[in-house]
Amino acid sequence: MSIDPRLLHANELGIRLEIVNGLAIWEAQPLYRHQKHVERISSSIRPADDAVDCACVHALDVYVQFPNGLKRPDISLFCREPTEEEQDSALTLIPEAVIEVVSPGYEAKDLEIGPAFYLSQGVKDIIVFDPRTLLVLHIRQGHVSRQVAPQEIGLECGCAVTV
Repeated sequence: MSIDPRLLHANELGIRLEIVNGLAIWEAQPLYRHQKHVERISSSIRPADDAVDCACVHALDVYVQFPNGLKRPDISLFCREPTEEEQDSALTLIPEAVIEVVSPGYEAKDLEIGPAFYLSQGVKDIIVFDPRTLLVLHIRQGHVSRQVAPQEIGLECGCAVTV
């Protein structure tokens, strides 16, 4: 799937573009409260207590080019730092985990569309946090858990996060 480079600059118009299985989804830029939750969660990402081979590298709000779409997860977690060449365009490295913080009006995108898409693209852990209800949805292939924040979650890659 080839992405028109101009679409990657949609943020200059105050919008975020995502493409899921050919469906274009436009979303307003996140607001301050949303970003504070993203920062709080991302600052808690760390290797789990037992030693892991994953570096638990995380990126906030960057484009990831998946085989069947283009997404901009609130938090993408990788086991290695993207190479220098990978850092100047949409990442093609598939995240080990993604974390989405639900924004009012975009619940369907984060709770219904996103998780199934991420699983189909090889993401191992999907976490969706709704700050209004404190719902923490943790999805893996064949497993879904619903919890109430705060929650400590161990990820398949060996990292841990507090939501």
